[in-house]
Amino acid sequence: MFKGLNREIEQLAKDKGISKQLIIDAVQSAFMTAAKKKFGPEKEIEAHFNENDEEIELFEFKTVVETVTDPDKEINMEDALRHDPETQMGDVIGLKLNSDELGRIAAQAAKQVIIQKIRDAESDIIFEEYKDRKGTLLAGIVRRFEKGSMVVDLGRTEAILPISEQIPREIFRAGDRIQTYVVDILKTPRGTEIIVSRASAGLMVKLFENEVPEIYEGIVKIEAAAREPGGRSKIAVSSKDSDVDPVGACVGMKGSRVQAVVQELRGEKIDIVAWNLDPARYVCNAIAPAEVSKVILDEKNHAMELVVADDQLSLAIGKKGQNVRLAARLTGWHIDIHSETKIKQMAEEGKKELIRIDGVTETIADVLYSQGITSLETLLKYTVEQIAQTTGLDVAKIEQIRQSAEKLPPLEQAAPEESNQA
Repeated sequence: MFKGLNREIEQLAKDKGISKQLIIDAVQSAFMTAAKKKFGPEKEIEAHFNENDEEIELFEFKTVVETVTDPDKEINMEDALRHDPETQMGDVIGLKLNSDELGRIAAQAAKQVIIQKIRDAESDIIFEEYKDRKGTLLAGIVRRFEKGSMVVDLGRTEAILPISEQIPREIFRAGDRIQTYVVDILKTPRGTEIIVSRASAGLMVKLFENEVPEIYEGIVKIEAAAREPGGRSKIAVSSKDSDVDPVGACVGMKGSRVQAVVQELRGEKIDIVAWNLDPARYVCNAIAPAEVSKVILDEKNHAMELVVADDQLSLAIGKKGQNVRLAARLTGWHIDIHSETKIKQMAEEGKKELIRIDGVTETIADVLYSQGITSLETLLKYTVEQIAQTTGLDVAKIEQIRQSAEKLPPLEQAAPEESNQA
């Protein structure tokens, strides 16, 4: 029983891509566990693979003593000498057990232990192989679907593409080749899990790195990326070489490079934006294709107000606010967009409210409004000294205006358009 194992062990090692010794260790451990179940857990039992005889040998170890008090761990000299004529008092000798006595149930238990240990070993090898692949691309073949998740065959192992990382309008079938982005490598009780994505902005970034040699060479750098999977994306690029146009490098001859990425993303629209150290210029680039006529910067709140021509407003905002939303995510700035007509209307309403205050003329209203004091609320927010410093108006005059303003209720303000903000 349990003989002729060399061939099976070698074949198993080859099939699983793990070392022969690792399988031998697993087999020895499994049979030792089975033997302890059969002969008793209190016994000192070891299993050894005899490569010459191609069998698993089981040994029970006992200490040679004069008087036996624990039969499971001790043996008297007389019995010991029958096993080994050179035995001396105090020696530990190994007594070979008959492995045939393990029986079918013990053998089946040993088989399960071997299978589990081989799985663990495979999992460790796969983890070591893929642990540094997080944030890279992996190509594979769609094998099957499990509760909405897609299982992708990578060759030696499989990856999971969860439903949350899929693009709804993309349709893949079993057997299709697929390019994915690795978002995580996990060690779980079920083994190593490789989680991949089609929805991550990282997928787009890596595709550009593959298509644009200047990015690989470090001349062009991807500064930021924002993506609404399946719809539209924006990517900001810069160049270390003044002679290399980063946007042009990413677009390629006749758009060949960007089209290769668009094709892999199944037609997703991609805006390539020139990154700029000046945040106002950067945001204006990011809001393209709309043209900005004026930028009002609020560094304290990390926000910008963009003024565009009336015919550019819908272009700047984009379908369902997508363009301004992506621009805000790309740049990290809160963006509020208004048309020139809206700005004029807001200015008129603001000045109208200020003129209600006793002592405020149209000229004073213009001065206050130009310095960001656009309503009763903002007027009362600042101290007399602060207003005098920014506007140059007389302190006594400002004090009088503030006292009058405190007695007036504010005008009703129209609610801002939600789609203009991001």
